[in-house]
Amino acid sequence: MKQEMNIQPLLDMTGKSTRPIIISGPCSAETRDQVLATARQLAATGIVHVLRAGIWKPRTRPGHFEGAGEEGLAWLIEAKEETGLPVATEVATARHVELCLKAGVDVLWVGARTTVNPFSVQEIADALRGVDVPVLVKNPVNPDLELWIGALERIHKAGITRLAAIHRGFSSFEKGPFRNAPLWDIAIDLKTRFPELPLICDPSHICGSRDLIPFIAQKALDLDMAGLMIESHIHPDAAWSDAKQQVTPAVLRTLVAGLVRRQPEVPQAGNDNVLAQLRDQIDKLDDEIMQRLAERMKISRKIGAYKKDNNITILQVSRWEEIIHTRVALGLAMGLADSFSRDLLKLIHQESIRVQEEVMNAPASGDSKR
Repeated sequence: MKQEMNIQPLLDMTGKSTRPIIISGPCSAETRDQVLATARQLAATGIVHVLRAGIWKPRTRPGHFEGAGEEGLAWLIEAKEETGLPVATEVATARHVELCLKAGVDVLWVGARTTVNPFSVQEIADALRGVDVPVLVKNPVNPDLELWIGALERIHKAGITRLAAIHRGFSSFEKGPFRNAPLWDIAIDLKTRFPELPLICDPSHICGSRDLIPFIAQKALDLDMAGLMIESHIHPDAAWSDAKQQVTPAVLRTLVAGLVRRQPEVPQAGNDNVLAQLRDQIDKLDDEIMQRLAERMKISRKIGAYKKDNNITILQVSRWEEIIHTRVALGLAMGLADSFSRDLLKLIHQESIRVQEEVMNAPASGDSKR
């Protein structure tokens, strides 16, 4: 059932409607030079609409870099004045909101760890009452659509009309190939219930690894999301937080240029619409298959470690014959061709052997290189 929030279109700061909106910048504002250098390079790409950087960083455990704090706001504003890019940062308290508004920050976002707490969201909403800056609300860390909607509603009831949601994935006990499971169905459900609410994807936090970002970014655009928030740093590997999921501005430009932009179409009756729905089902199943294969290889890696510790050979013919016999029979019962099942199992087995060999041949942790 569709619902409304009386939301104005989320426009870039030039007043022109932009799709996809590209929000980029470092995970954390570390130093003045780092912020300015990154902003210059991002502005030079010509594809970034908003510069982002974390000023206050909620870290899982103490002892890690927790942000530059209020001092970093001055760096963001300086970057804005030099490049012309609007700037955005995360707020988690009323005090953060007050400082950002006073400094002149253009866009605020509510992080996943804050969205999960209605008391914190209400505190932010109260601090926003009387102003109308664009506010982005990330999904809560746990997969709870109602909690996400509740946070959006609290901000909207405070008078914020330029509102958007950010899909950044969900934490789960079982770790797969992604840092945060995409759980696309939840994002799609939000989009279905609030069709006028812009939905932006954060591939950086979903992936946790820069190598997976193009895949998730394309998936987001294919699902008609309004934009992307991708973390970018001049020296990603040296970043003080979330180094593995950041890209350089040059890589960002190449990544965005390689994305296919499809125009949304109004569904119509007929074979074309049926075909699109069937293909969507296949895409979802393929995504699940790839995740399951990645999980299988993690188990193979553990098996390799066990074999290494107990001096057991990698290849065990009897075990392989058992797999072929039982799995091919299962495939036949499910309507899969004998040859297909055998070829697929061989490929999986070859990759499993490769993974185990990698573990077996790795030097012991106590060994030193000569």
